[in-house]
Amino acid sequence: MSEAQPDISKMTFEAALAELEAIVEKLEAGKVSLEDSIAIYERGEKLKGHCDKLLKAAEARIEKITLKADGSAGGTEPLDVE
Repeated sequence: MSEAQPDISKMTFEAALAELEAIVEKLEAGKVSLEDSIAIYERGEKLKGHCDKLLKAAEARIEKITLKADGSAGGTEPLDVE
């Protein structure tokens, strides 16, 4: 894998997910050398971790809208995250 790759820590969620999906396709196709398979698998693990981190950060920022008895918006409160 000689091509320059973007810094994972600076990637958006969408870009990291797209690259992770491309890695899965390459590995499933089985047309990559063992050495390259190991390298792209390791990058895939890092991409997965980055996506997880970004999702957790997004969940922490999401709020849900609360409703008053009459059905109108009453404000917001943190989203219940399991």
